[in-house]
Amino acid sequence: MEKRIVVGMSGGVDSSMTLLLLKQSGWQPLGVTLMLEKWGEGCRENACCTAESLRVAKSVCEKLGVKHFVVDAKADFKREVMDYFIDELSRARTPNPCITCNRRLKFAKLFEWAQANGIDYVATGHYAKTAKRADGKTVLVPPKDRVKDQTYGLCLLPQEWLARCVFPLGGYTKEEVYATAKREGFEFFLKTKQSQDLCFVESAAVPAFLEEKLGRRGGEIVDANGKVLGRHDGLHFFTIGQRRGLGIEGENYVVGFDAEKNRLIVSKDRKDLLKRTVLVTGFNYSTGEQPTEPMKVTAQVRYRQEPTAAIMHPAVGGVVKAVFKEPAESVTQGQVCACYGDGGACIGGGFIESAR
Repeated sequence: MEKRIVVGMSGGVDSSMTLLLLKQSGWQPLGVTLMLEKWGEGCRENACCTAESLRVAKSVCEKLGVKHFVVDAKADFKREVMDYFIDELSRARTPNPCITCNRRLKFAKLFEWAQANGIDYVATGHYAKTAKRADGKTVLVPPKDRVKDQTYGLCLLPQEWLARCVFPLGGYTKEEVYATAKREGFEFFLKTKQSQDLCFVESAAVPAFLEEKLGRRGGEIVDANGKVLGRHDGLHFFTIGQRRGLGIEGENYVVGFDAEKNRLIVSKDRKDLLKRTVLVTGFNYSTGEQPTEPMKVTAQVRYRQEPTAAIMHPAVGGVVKAVFKEPAESVTQGQVCACYGDGGACIGGGFIESAR
């Protein structure tokens, strides 16, 4: 008997080929598209919140003879992702909406729908793998395509979900996924731009979005000694490590925020971006097991960063401390720190509270 599985369908090549591969390997997939809130009318053509992406998801399901369902998640998406995004920026923190969406919205809604329909498994088009340990625990491990590795974005998923997640693309490279699409008659995906940045607002419209939601909150741009170098329109327009668009003379990097005084702190020395110790809150242990002794790990503090050697210390008062062997650059409050153990297995992750 075929096992039923819910496939999150965004209308992109990855989720579409996930559906195809599952059907070809004997599963009985059901496509589910989440309708998400967006801001403005300019969302790019392949964002997962557009009418076009819904049309593509539906047509792929029809072509493969798979039932397609639509779940209205707009209100939940606005509350759990968009409002979170604005709230973090208002506190001079740099949010991570994609990882937060995976934990609070996307997988939560897919598993909720699956449970309501008597289905145990959920699949998505993420480039990741799961492996079963001898003790029965499920661990998140790196995919074949290390360049596309998305385990960082999944580090907040709890064990109860990981045990029922299927990631077919974990055994493929992006090029192989495109080759599969072409071979199976989905050539149009080869001409579709891949999604980048925020799904709920067009990249060019982000400044307008931020101005509408948070306004302009002008303040001083200062160096580490407090010398005033210029003015800014709002801390929410900047992020740690940014060096373009500062509006001051010379090449400077954003190295910090003084939220209390509404000051943007910059430096000409890139070394001022380096931090060795990171304090992490809300840490999710992927296997449900909390270490009781310091352990050697590799840690990642932003997308596209190669995990680097660190010591992860047991939580004290709900705060996990990671100490890097070599200082890490642009560690940002509000972003996610993910830790990995033997073989690249994801231990879990949490939100960066501070770094020094």
